[in-house]
Amino acid sequence: MVSLAATFGRGAMTNHWRDIRHADVILVNGANPAEAHPVGFRWLMRAKTDRGAKIIHADPRFTRTSAVADTHLRIRTGSDVAYFGGLINYVLGNDLHHREYVEFATNAGLVVKDSYSFDEGLFNGFDEATGAYDPTAWAYETDADGNARVDIDHPRSVLNLLRAHYSRYTPEMVERITGIPREQFLEVARLVGTTGRPDKVMTIVYAVGLTHHTTGVQLIRSGAILQLLLGNMGRPGGGMNAERGHANIQGNTDHAISWDILPGYLKVPAPGQRNLDDYVAQSASKKLRPNAVNFFGENYRRFMVSLLKTWYGDTATADNEFAFDLLPKPAANSSWISIFDQALRGRMEGLILSGMTATSIGPDSNQVLQALSKLKWLCVMDPFRTTSSEFWNAPGMNPADVRTEVFMLPATHWIEKDGSFTNSGRWAQWKEQVLPPEGESRHDHWILADLFLRVRALYEAQGGRFPDPVRRLTMDYRDPRRPELDEIAREINGRDLGTGERLTTFADLADDGTTTAGDWIYTGHYPPEGNLTKRRDGVQDPEKNDPTGMGFYPNWAWSWPVNRRVLYNRASADPSGRPWDPDRPGIVWDPATRTWTGDVPDYPPTAAPGPDAPLPFIMTGEGTGRIFSNGVADGPFPEHYEPVESPVDNPLHPGQSTTPAVYRYDERAGRPNRFGTVADYPYIATSYRLTEHEHYVTQNVEQLVRLQPEAFVEVPAELAREKGIETGDRVRVSSKRGKLEVRAVVTGRLGPLMIDGRKVYQIGIPIHWGFVGINTGQHWLANALTPFVGDASSRTPEFKAFLVNLEKM
Repeated sequence: MVSLAATFGRGAMTNHWRDIRHADVILVNGANPAEAHPVGFRWLMRAKTDRGAKIIHADPRFTRTSAVADTHLRIRTGSDVAYFGGLINYVLGNDLHHREYVEFATNAGLVVKDSYSFDEGLFNGFDEATGAYDPTAWAYETDADGNARVDIDHPRSVLNLLRAHYSRYTPEMVERITGIPREQFLEVARLVGTTGRPDKVMTIVYAVGLTHHTTGVQLIRSGAILQLLLGNMGRPGGGMNAERGHANIQGNTDHAISWDILPGYLKVPAPGQRNLDDYVAQSASKKLRPNAVNFFGENYRRFMVSLLKTWYGDTATADNEFAFDLLPKPAANSSWISIFDQALRGRMEGLILSGMTATSIGPDSNQVLQALSKLKWLCVMDPFRTTSSEFWNAPGMNPADVRTEVFMLPATHWIEKDGSFTNSGRWAQWKEQVLPPEGESRHDHWILADLFLRVRALYEAQGGRFPDPVRRLTMDYRDPRRPELDEIAREINGRDLGTGERLTTFADLADDGTTTAGDWIYTGHYPPEGNLTKRRDGVQDPEKNDPTGMGFYPNWAWSWPVNRRVLYNRASADPSGRPWDPDRPGIVWDPATRTWTGDVPDYPPTAAPGPDAPLPFIMTGEGTGRIFSNGVADGPFPEHYEPVESPVDNPLHPGQSTTPAVYRYDERAGRPNRFGTVADYPYIATSYRLTEHEHYVTQNVEQLVRLQPEAFVEVPAELAREKGIETGDRVRVSSKRGKLEVRAVVTGRLGPLMIDGRKVYQIGIPIHWGFVGINTGQHWLANALTPFVGDASSRTPEFKAFLVNLEKM
């Protein structure tokens, strides 16, 4: 989310699953869609079989995706910035970038302030005392009106700084860092370079194999920069396509499951923001070009006021800043690891876990167990017993020493309720209830509604220090204790308070308190005519239902925003409004009707092309995609840094091997860091999922347990020979933090790599087991091994690259 928003303005898959069939080249990094997304993977295969697309799979393991790819690159996990950086260097060094697109649709021509610097692994703006950068130090030269200076030939233009930054990423350096042989890398680079032409297009498909790193934001951003240089953003068959790991992860993110955002990616208010003016001034993007639309920044107040009216109803008035004072303004980070860090420090009394098991999803399961044992109470809402609801039974835990009171509230599974899923491509699709709830289980939103109303009754009866945020919150449902998901969907859509009608577009939202919207990006999904996520006009009549022939199917479900299927699609056409590739149009300017036609335009629909026309990326202050960005916490350009645990020093700058901005929780809290060294833990481990299981919940499904009954690790055949290990042997895999004791699967899917002159082995660890379920083991928690560190921007843990030892038991 952070990386794509910092580059393009929104944090979501830019295209959609069906659109992948239009690609000429498909780079798959940090993903195994053939096994993890088998239904969506057919569109990669359609590209391959229908148009001869080339699939390049970069992965430590040879998987089923690799088996149908044209090239498998065995890459060291966590080194993707070096891979993408090498491709960027190759494209620029051979003048293969899409020059007209780059000048039109990116910030390549903007001039960066002369205070910018990068030296030996450090950007300017780093504070040694806080261990953090000041991103405002990465800025453009501006005139008196705040407009950025544009001069693409200037030595400090974004494009020229980019050239200098990635000039170090030679094919030889890529090989030293990633382990990809030079000639194999160059073969891929030549292929990638062909997509910088208008008649070719490439897509990048990725998943949590890029996200789950302490440099995850920059790993993804490096691919995004490559796509901007090649002119592949906004175009059918192009884009940065993030595969979500669950059916509704995208919907959860849209509706603010992340601690630092409100619904629709509005920022959580910060301390010192006294009113809406302060909030908007510090949160909304600023216009940096005269013809930048800056849609998000210019409408930020409308979206926020409409949200406040949704939550606080008649209490929210212009006289009280629409109840802005009632919103919390947290001073501290409340990301996932931070929650358990606070519990470890004894600063948290209680915790509610809904639909997730903290013990298993980690990182550093043993430390999470200690955190849970320091709580006064723990409430688990789940359809099944979990490793959190039963945490006192974990290996090494003495139940007699645990004082935490645990409440297990049986919740329904998603098959026992209706509602919508938003898939990776932002398509919101309604589903019906399949089975009735069992026993005394309740929907989780009913449990929370009941709990909220009980808390509010206590405030009403007893008062409190600041009761109004709870007392004034609206619960405008037929039965406030049992709100229906259809009611919530209508509330999310929003309405005109004057007419009472539901709205059809977020363009109608106002900042005067006359409209509501629970999530502005979903405004229009439930207009007066009904719930559009239930629409199913699809392949039963392609000629009627897909009039463009591009796979948009506008009357199948609904995609945010405003049913747009490809984001940033103004960039699919040249400055004059003609598609870069007439055979794969996104939107086209129609001079007869003076409108943009095709997909729903991500652009003012009647804005004619011309020298004074709005710039193509409407969500950024620059009006363009950002090659250089201060929207991340660890550098305006992605740079390769080693994981916190690595077998080698960084070949680019050994003195600054890891990112200086990585968040080391244990160190900050005064606890031992507990990082292993290559002397004791000589092998790289990475974790992943299997087709047969959905994280941990399917350990309760007998048929799936039969398919994958027992925890195991994959061991490279050459390493197994050295260790005398055969398939079926029990092995111990240990890190500085914990251990696994499981079966070994000896395989050729993993092999040695030469990293900076050193032979390095990688071990593969599926994640799905633990000490709760049908089949259990005492040391089956994969995340017992992973380190307690976070990415600088998002605090995402390092699940995909850490050091272990391997022993035959």
